[in-house]
Amino acid sequence: MAALNGKLTKRLVENLGPGRHGDGAGLYLVVDPSGARRWIVRVTVKGQKNRKGAPLRTDFGLGGADVVTLNQARERALEYRRMAKSGLNPRFNAQREIPTFEEISRQVHIDRLPTWKNAKHGQQWVNTLRDYAFPKIGRMPVDSIDQPEVLMCLAPIWTLKHETAKRLAQRIKTVLDVAKSKGYRSGENPVTAIRDARVLPPVKKQVEHHDAMPWREVPAFYADLTTRSAMAAKALQFTILTAARTSEVLEMTWSEVDFDARLWTVPAARMKGGVEHRVPLTNEMLAILEPLKAMASTYVFEGQKRHQPLSNMSMLMLLRRMGRNDVTVHGFRSSFRDWAAEDAGAPRELAEAALAHQVGSDVERAYARSDLLDRRRALMEKWSLWIR
Repeated sequence: MAALNGKLTKRLVENLGPGRHGDGAGLYLVVDPSGARRWIVRVTVKGQKNRKGAPLRTDFGLGGADVVTLNQARERALEYRRMAKSGLNPRFNAQREIPTFEEISRQVHIDRLPTWKNAKHGQQWVNTLRDYAFPKIGRMPVDSIDQPEVLMCLAPIWTLKHETAKRLAQRIKTVLDVAKSKGYRSGENPVTAIRDARVLPPVKKQVEHHDAMPWREVPAFYADLTTRSAMAAKALQFTILTAARTSEVLEMTWSEVDFDARLWTVPAARMKGGVEHRVPLTNEMLAILEPLKAMASTYVFEGQKRHQPLSNMSMLMLLRRMGRNDVTVHGFRSSFRDWAAEDAGAPRELAEAALAHQVGSDVERAYARSDLLDRRRALMEKWSLWIR
């Protein structure tokens, strides 16, 4: 039992600050600046030399301190030292319990659930790994994954689905970084090595433009739209008037609307940029909203199911029924942007603020605290009058 004694205690393991803290006999607790804690053991393998001819001294990860207790770390360290003393390199002889790539991935997903912008985004994160990584490397021990294994996942979709491949690479990197922080891996992240070495061919980014209606045609189209009574038509009218994104309008709830202040406040959690956005409500917008209050629904634009929003395809399908296969719902934001520049003469920062776009550097945004609400209210009034 004496072999299992050391300098550290359970309380110290939980509270020591960043650095390498020795327990004795080659066992160390490593605390990263992030607070992640892992165990390593340093051993000298009897009879083996390194490249310089000196005794082979090397470090081995024993796992994260959140899953490997102090006593377990001491037991594993003792096992490693016995092997090294016998001339056996623990790297090839130790029976380590290394989790698979999929196991670590799913744990990372669970650990980060509170940080996801929404449940859908969190599910997309793990689904990308499920579809493109798990079938190839999911069952592999996380410490055995290197550049060839990562390339197996990325290469087949690198040019065909480049944006997906870039997201996949970032998510694989995150999983392997977490595995390293828990002591299951060592060395450089293979995703970083692949990127720095430019192993995969450069892919020219294709800029995707949403088909937009010329701003001069919007009033005639809007007039046609007002003759329709379907909820999708009301939602599309409101979307055009506010120049908002489809999801922002469809997921809009009555609690976000202040009729007295003539204001619609979209919470940060529902905004693409993760920043709360205030939309000034004009008379035309309020004329759409007022009759809908009588439905007493959770959502402003209720779908076929009670207290559920319209389908995210409802407005696009309406456009198709109206014979407008040449435009998209999102394109009306571009229509507004072009009108603001060409007809209204609005300054760039004002038009971009109306679209909830972040402009300028981080420093510039830090000083530009105002969301220009009063000026935007005047701009949106002018837009409503133009459309009507």
